[in-house]
Amino acid sequence: MKELSDEKRMLLAFVLMIAILGIWSRFYKPPVVPPKTPPAAVASIATGTSLGATQAAAIAPPAGALQASDAETIVIENPVYRVELSNRGATVHSWRLQKYLDDENPPRPLELVNTAAAQQFDAWPLSVTLDDPQLELKANTGLYQVSPQSTSFQAPIEVTFHWSDGHLDVAKKLKFDTNYQIELDASASLDGKALPIAIGWRGGFGDIAIAKQSQIVNVFYSQNLKLNLLQYKKLGVPSHSDQRALQPGTLEFAGIEDQFFAAAFLPNGPGVNLWHWVQQRDVMQEGKPAQEPEAQIAIGSTTPGPISLRIFVGPKDLNILGQLKPPLDDLIQFGWFGIIAKPLLFALQWTHRYVPNWGWAIVALTILINIPLFPLKVSSWRSMKKMQKVAPEVQTIQNRYKKYSMNDPRKRKMNEEVMAVYNREGINPFGSCLPMLVQFPFLLAFYRMLGGVIELRHAPWFGWIHDLSAHDPYYILPIVMTITMYLMQKMTPTPSADPAQAKMLAFMPLFMGFIFINLSSGLNLYYLTSNIVGIGQQYYLVKTHPLTERDNSKGNKR
Repeated sequence: MKELSDEKRMLLAFVLMIAILGIWSRFYKPPVVPPKTPPAAVASIATGTSLGATQAAAIAPPAGALQASDAETIVIENPVYRVELSNRGATVHSWRLQKYLDDENPPRPLELVNTAAAQQFDAWPLSVTLDDPQLELKANTGLYQVSPQSTSFQAPIEVTFHWSDGHLDVAKKLKFDTNYQIELDASASLDGKALPIAIGWRGGFGDIAIAKQSQIVNVFYSQNLKLNLLQYKKLGVPSHSDQRALQPGTLEFAGIEDQFFAAAFLPNGPGVNLWHWVQQRDVMQEGKPAQEPEAQIAIGSTTPGPISLRIFVGPKDLNILGQLKPPLDDLIQFGWFGIIAKPLLFALQWTHRYVPNWGWAIVALTILINIPLFPLKVSSWRSMKKMQKVAPEVQTIQNRYKKYSMNDPRKRKMNEEVMAVYNREGINPFGSCLPMLVQFPFLLAFYRMLGGVIELRHAPWFGWIHDLSAHDPYYILPIVMTITMYLMQKMTPTPSADPAQAKMLAFMPLFMGFIFINLSSGLNLYYLTSNIVGIGQQYYLVKTHPLTERDNSKGNKR
């Protein structure tokens, strides 16, 4: 016999259920008991209105139910944030940072809730996550009673949300502080039995003005004191991206971030669990329908009982993050060169105290860094001049061995002859590369530091540069940077007579300009300033530091 599908089984069960109910009601009719007049009906008669017992029973909530009669918005603000909560689901519908502005005209305090995404998903920050989807839907759509009863508060304030349908009972207590942190206690129970509960940041997060904003949002968590990042492609179950994935193990903290802002959930207890997933949002891109991934998270516990969290929602400012417990300063990703980048940030902040414009502070710090590197440039310049002098002789040696492959033992003889020339002239072949090797870590450290610190967000320099964290809108800085790099290269002695190497060096400025064209204006300003300082130093060396007589005498010894 062919096995019935799930759909056919469901239809058959539904037909049988209707049939049984019809037969039961046909042959068994319970005795009719005269209804008692409920208090609601008595009240209606007293006021001269007519309300039947059946209608009154339909309006009255179930026993033990605790619900508000109407939806309302509660606003809580202080000098650093303004939060709007809805008593429907006791969720956040707006979280604005008062000290950071968006890109609107005129600018407004920055909104961190992606309202369009949250409305499409009907899911908001601080929503409840439960094991049972039906119970979760009830918890996030119920009208909560709010205490104290008001629609506007000034932080610090403690607000309680409570809702029950007589079976499911959910409570949230939010304590808003004067800084970027709030405290949240939440619990859920079913018929008096505690349930596991988690609190989510749903819908979307971050500054929506950033290009491809949803794709740079990361979920982060700390496990065994190590910070881990999950990009949107790694969220949820690979085969079903909208399915929730439980991150294995207990975590010290977890949250969601974009380039400059973060929402971090810090447990007051021993640890938390993290669920993460992606939902695809319908958007229009270049006039065509498309989908955009939105990261979703929930932080709580897998064991039944209440949870207690501290929630930080604010800027990824190194000073602010470092004061949290536990510190969250690792959210500012400096990469491998963090050992240089972090001191550079402190140095830039120190410079900004005396040079109040962040652009000019970058210029001043770049000059200060190049001053102690100047002796290395002098040494490099001398090495390159000496190598330029012996370049024809070295080229002759290399031409003699040109016919041999790189694996041929006779190639080693060529290297020995070249090194003999260098030793005779007192040349260190690596001396010309030393300044570049020293500056390279600084370049990468500046790249990681200037490209991600919130101090440069919306920070103007002058003229057309209104945001040092964004790329130059007219590409003037990268173009001028490329030109100055070419000029500095032309002024630098060429240590080799190899035409292929000279051609490669000639293309280097164009290559660097291509890399830098869409990088932040702050980084382009650093490299441009460094080039201008280098041009000045090269001009000084050409005019005042020719090869000394001692250098020439070394070259004349045969």
